Order: sequence, then C-alpha cells, then structure tokens
Amino acid sequence: MKVAFLGLGVMGYPMAGHLAKAGHDVTVYNRTADKAARWVKEYGAKSAATPAEAAAECDLVMACVGRDADVREVTVGRHGAFATMKRDAIFVDHTTASAGIARELSEEAHKRGLHFVDAPVSGGEAGAKNGQLTIMCGGSAAAYAKAEPVITAYARQCKRLGEAGAGQLTKMVNQICIAGVVQGLSEGLSFARAAGLDAEAVIEVISKGAAQSWQMENRHKTMLANHFDHGFAVEWMRKDLGIVLDEARNNGASLPVAALVDQFYADVENMGGKRWDTSSLFARMEKLRADKK
Repeated sequence: MKVAFLGLGVMGYPMAGHLAKAGHDVTVYNRTADKAARWVKEYGAKSAATPAEAAAECDLVMACVGRDADVREVTVGRHGAFATMKRDAIFVDHTTASAGIARELSEEAHKRGLHFVDAPVSGGEAGAKNGQLTIMCGGSAAAYAKAEPVITAYARQCKRLGEAGAGQLTKMVNQICIAGVVQGLSEGLSFARAAGLDAEAVIEVISKGAAQSWQMENRHKTMLANHFDHGFAVEWMRKDLGIVLDEARNNGASLPVAALVDQFYADVENMGGKRWDTSSLFARMEKLRADKK
C-alpha cells in the first residue's frame, strides 16, 4: 500500500522502518528534517516537508507524535494531512493521547470522507524495534479491518476495542496497571534490601509464582543496578497519567494508586529523573530508605 508515517521519534522511527521492510510504499515526515533524511538513507524510501505532502494520495497515514496538540497539528493544522488524503483513506494515530481528541478527529475525518483509527501502542522502544508492539484500537470496524493487515508489520497483538476513543481508553487502563506494578516491584526490592536479603535470589524465587510480571522479568536487574537510562521516560508516563486522571474525573472512576504514583513520579523528576525510565520509582524508594538512616 501507499503509506505515510508522521513522526520519527523513539517509537515511530522503527515502526516506519517495519512498514518499508514489509514492502509498502512509504513516505515519512518528521519535524526535524535531519532525522527524516537519516531514516530515508537507512530504509531507502522517501520523505516529505509537511504532513500534507506526505499524506497525498496515500491509502493509510500513520502518526506517532507527542500530545493532543501535536496530533491536531499533523491532521487539521496549517499543513495537516487531512487536507490531502484521498477519499476513504484511513488515518491511524499511534500517539498516546486523550479519548476526546480521538473522537474529535474521527468526526472531522468523517466530514471529509476519511476514516480515523486511534491506535496507541504498548511495548516500548524494544517492542517497536522488534516489531512486537501491542496495539489497542478504536474506530469503525470497516476502517480497522483495512488498517489491521498493515499495522501487523510492527505488532504482535492488534485488536479493535470499540468505536473512536476506545483505543485510547484501553491504553489508559494499561498505564494504570503499569503504574501500580512498578511501584509494587520498587517497594518489594527496597524491602528486600532493607531486610538484608539477596534481592536477586528473591526475584529468582518469586518470579516463578503469582508475583511474576513483565516489569519484574525485564527491569529488576537494571533497577538493582540503579540503571535507568533506557525505556519509557518518566515525563511521558506523567503525561499519560495526567490523561488518565483527567478521564477519571470525567467518568467517576476512583484511581487512588494511579494518583499516588503520579506524585511519586513528580518526586523522581525533582531528583533529576525526568528522562529516566519509569522503573526509577525504585531510585525514589532507595533515597527514602537512605534518608532514614
């Protein structure tokens, strides 16, 4: 298919690469032209100067940008993709954004004879590089059915959860669960050290039982080594939790743990950890333990 990919960040760069390697005719756009040029050199496709130029005559347009405002800019902004997409083309937004922006842009796309699928991802940089992302989608069944075979170029799991906004709401559930798990693991590891246990040996045992999690399997070693220069940044997790808490205020959900962990991440930022991996909640726990001595 003729595909455009807008946004070549940590996630978008390899995702667009998988599309090119799958044989699609890919045009990329990135605000920083140098990165787009580097991508073109690596994958042999082409780049465009604006989202509108990249999206012209495409069957699908994918995007993975930063926030609601960025999604709005690349779709309906001055040089937005919606202006040049051909009728019945599908815009797939992989940004983690609000359900509100997904519904807004779905309505706008419909007015223009287009389709919009909100499709936030989970799996981090490693998942993007390995083509093993989990993708949660919202939008019409027909639009999803057309987009899904293309999305599988970088996904191990892709599922439609409902109409516009359902993908973003599902990603919110994902982030709520991760926040609690990472904090629990951080507390457990800190407690093990405080109790004089061999934390590695403890994990070897409990990881074979009900406490097992992806975070435990993939992050406990780096946490114990105080290595946080990798993975999903604290500032982005706080952005996501902000979206979650805003949505909870609207729908009445009670999220005491998510709200508390968001405050803990604010503490991590104050420690200089804005760009640290989300597992750096452990660094906060260890600082609290050290302060008590």
